[in-house]
Amino acid sequence: MRAWLVDTAGGLPATFWYLWTGLLINRAGAFAMLFLPLYLTAVRGASESLAGLVVGAFGAGGAAGVLLGGVLADRWGRRATLVAAHLATAVLMVALALSQHLGVIAALALLVGVTHAMPSPAFVAAIVDVVPEARRSRAFNLQFWAFNLGMAVASLLAGLLAEASYLALFLVDAAATLATAVVIAWKVPETITRAAASTTAPTRPAPSASAPPGRPGPTGRPGPARSSLPVTGSRRPGLHTALTDRHFMLFVGLTFVLAVLTTQTSTIMPLAMRADGLGPSAYGTVMALGGVLIVLGQLFVPRLIDRHRKAHVLAVSTALLAIGFGALAIADVLALYLGACVVWTVGSMLAAPPNAQINAELAPPALRARYQSVFYLAFPAASFVAPTLGGISLQHWGDVHWLIVGGVGLLAAGGHLLAGPSRERRVSALRASADADAVEPSFAGDGR
Repeated sequence: MRAWLVDTAGGLPATFWYLWTGLLINRAGAFAMLFLPLYLTAVRGASESLAGLVVGAFGAGGAAGVLLGGVLADRWGRRATLVAAHLATAVLMVALALSQHLGVIAALALLVGVTHAMPSPAFVAAIVDVVPEARRSRAFNLQFWAFNLGMAVASLLAGLLAEASYLALFLVDAAATLATAVVIAWKVPETITRAAASTTAPTRPAPSASAPPGRPGPTGRPGPARSSLPVTGSRRPGLHTALTDRHFMLFVGLTFVLAVLTTQTSTIMPLAMRADGLGPSAYGTVMALGGVLIVLGQLFVPRLIDRHRKAHVLAVSTALLAIGFGALAIADVLALYLGACVVWTVGSMLAAPPNAQINAELAPPALRARYQSVFYLAFPAASFVAPTLGGISLQHWGDVHWLIVGGVGLLAAGGHLLAGPSRERRVSALRASADADAVEPSFAGDGR
């Protein structure tokens, strides 16, 4: 047991654990927005359509916030962005709890969406900054575990608080967000380095004949030193660098498919279960099973996948998600839904560490948070696409919808296998380029 604990959680710096604690506190208290539709209809007298628009405003704010958070985390720093975003969210949450006019509530929901999403890229970028590459799989696995553990706690607390007082629901959420800001401000130093920050300068031109050579090329002759930033012409590296990085955007596209699959559980599956005569308690049981499996099993994942290539792990995990959701085409009783839940939950557990690792590997150090923000856009996009197209599909084709979902998932699994070798070559080239940049000062020191 001691050896397993050391392997699972050992070798990680203190800064990571303070970030992890902040994430856990934040997730455990992030329950107010889950009950926003009920609050609007039951307390503020909003119609269902108006409540949907307000919740949609929160989602739209999240899409903008994740991009803003990525840019600020690279420019201001991770710590400043995290503290500012959490403080702003706490203040806005209190204002939302005390507001009565629906127009004001809608505006505040939009702003909460922005500030609530801003910390995501900064959290992950800070973890990449401080955790050695050899331990990142463990760090990302623990991050995913903390996120789901916090959500499980939030689900339990939210129901109790909502029964007592919606005002308490919002105020406790604000208090947890404020506590996260205090932990980060008190214990987390700025993790972005001056070296990384300095590489935000425009990509340098190709070296002249008198420039110092880089690492030897494949023929044994010295090659030119290269920047670790993707070539973007004369434009200063920024969000467009990530958006025009074809290896990265292909990876984001495959992650978007994974997000569409996992979003089925909160969007289309409840409708399918109701059509099968299963009530809310049955749906709650399925969701609870998934949470329990992650909390109990996620810490064992790194040892299981470390021996395998990341592309193969993602192919297997996406295939499991496809099989699990595809099986709902024949599910009509709770037992079958629970069995399918086990399959797709294992798939999501396997996907978490390599997804985060690949994201970190493809991102230049100076653009880590921007790359994270583009990556995280896949999830709000999936939250829009999954219910919009899924509802139409389920209405017109019934259980065939799940076969379509499974087929799309299997295509994405094949996509991971096809994209893996090229992506691995790109990562190797980035590492070689970073090594070449690291040795350049030695040439200046000996007069060459």
